[in-house]
Amino acid sequence: MPPAVAVASAPMRGGEGTKATARRPGRTLAGRRRRAAVLLLALSYAAAMLMLFICAGGSGPSSAGGSGLVDRRPAAPAPPGSVYRSHLVFERLLPDMRASASRPNPLMSTHYKKSGKRWVPCISKRMAQSVLPPSNGFLVVEANGVLNQQRISICDAVAVASLLNATLVTPAFHLNSVWRDSSKFGDIFDEEHFIKTLEKHVRVVTELPEDVSAQFDHNISNIPNMRTKAFSSHSYYLEKVLPKMLELGAVRIAPFSNRLANSVPSNIHALRCLANYEALRFSVPIRTLADNMVGRMIKKSSLTGGKYMSVHLRFEEDMVAFSCCIYDGDWKENIAMENARERSWRGKFHRPGRVINPEANRRNGRCPLTPLEVGMMLRGMGFDNTTSLYVASGKIYNSEKYMTPLRLLFPLLQTKETLTSPEELAQFKGHSSRLAALDYTVCLQSEAFVTTQGSNFPHFLMGHRRYLYGGHAKTIKPDKRKMVLLFDNPDIRWDRFKHLMQDIRRHSESKGFGLRKHDGSIYNLPMPECMCQQAEA
Repeated sequence: MPPAVAVASAPMRGGEGTKATARRPGRTLAGRRRRAAVLLLALSYAAAMLMLFICAGGSGPSSAGGSGLVDRRPAAPAPPGSVYRSHLVFERLLPDMRASASRPNPLMSTHYKKSGKRWVPCISKRMAQSVLPPSNGFLVVEANGVLNQQRISICDAVAVASLLNATLVTPAFHLNSVWRDSSKFGDIFDEEHFIKTLEKHVRVVTELPEDVSAQFDHNISNIPNMRTKAFSSHSYYLEKVLPKMLELGAVRIAPFSNRLANSVPSNIHALRCLANYEALRFSVPIRTLADNMVGRMIKKSSLTGGKYMSVHLRFEEDMVAFSCCIYDGDWKENIAMENARERSWRGKFHRPGRVINPEANRRNGRCPLTPLEVGMMLRGMGFDNTTSLYVASGKIYNSEKYMTPLRLLFPLLQTKETLTSPEELAQFKGHSSRLAALDYTVCLQSEAFVTTQGSNFPHFLMGHRRYLYGGHAKTIKPDKRKMVLLFDNPDIRWDRFKHLMQDIRRHSESKGFGLRKHDGSIYNLPMPECMCQQAEA
């Protein structure tokens, strides 16, 4: 018999049952308290061990060699460039950045260009003009994405329509799950100008004729969808799509982004050039406000002779979330990013087999630059606090925190919100593509353009600037894999930082000129299909 039971039963055998009965409730309560204390102690111990295990980076019992014990050995230091330490570098270099001045400002220097490499637009010389043969049918496409992904769809649709000798219906736009812009073609682009510019090469209509529409019960969803694979060859369209068009009178391809290969005959490229650089111009409301914004930027840039720099800053919440990069790493950031990923991509990042490595993302230059990093980069490259800076972006994540350092370094910073009145901007609110068109125009006219993250916006803009500025424009496309190493060293000296940043800038500018390779994009490198070489004067 256990000792506790013996002590309780002995008095009963000695005839003192009444006293034992009186003491039993007290002893029972004490026993319960002891058991509760032991249980609480055990739970506390288990919780402590779990926290130790989590902090040690374990993912299961096997992480301690299969024994279930926590490995208390110190974790190996993260490789250089793996962790966000840019805010520490900023604090270290801020006094030097405030004191530094660049004379002359790099915006005042001449464009970098190679001797004998002056290029001028010459699409009209490459386009054969003849009477269009009878149409083989109607091509209906649905463009997905936002502004510049829509541009790809439109230009490729023009090329495919010519290839099939089809009549193109101006593309419809998908309501994107992230941007949720309900704009139609005519809200963003000048539809009349688009049709007129192409009329000698491709027939374009705003809607299906009544008799054709009636065949499909006035519902384009009833038109068979060809579901073409991405980057399909021109021969695929001739062999698979054209017979269906001849049979039905109309075909539909949805979605249509990147549905035509980059490697196509030169006459197809020429049509892409004509559509992108000549036929697609923004609608009158967008052009009117955008031109006013450019004028205001030039007026505000008096310290640099009316020249200003533009930056495409990709630090919106959805961009940060999609990158799976870690910045502050606190619980607020973790919750915000997880919510953003789930809201826009619904479980995509939790699928079995999906491996997310934020440290590797940073080392490989895949993390969006923070506004603070952009500010340090530009100051290191020689742009001082007299530089007029236009920032093109959506809504910056945690903007009050992240934009403050950039505004401190560049007090002449402007955005579409600061360059316009609330009344001017009201008609574009809630329409991502129209807002992006304002940014696009101001960046297009800037003296220098800085891209901070790969996307369709800088891809198209760099090509458009090359088209307008003789095959080359001042474009800074930094090597982020090199930069993360500089941002990882809180002890770096200003002279060293500045020297390395200026090397990155010179290397970037020297690569601004280039000819399109076999599988390259004419939207980024318009030479030689969209431009002709002209001897220097």
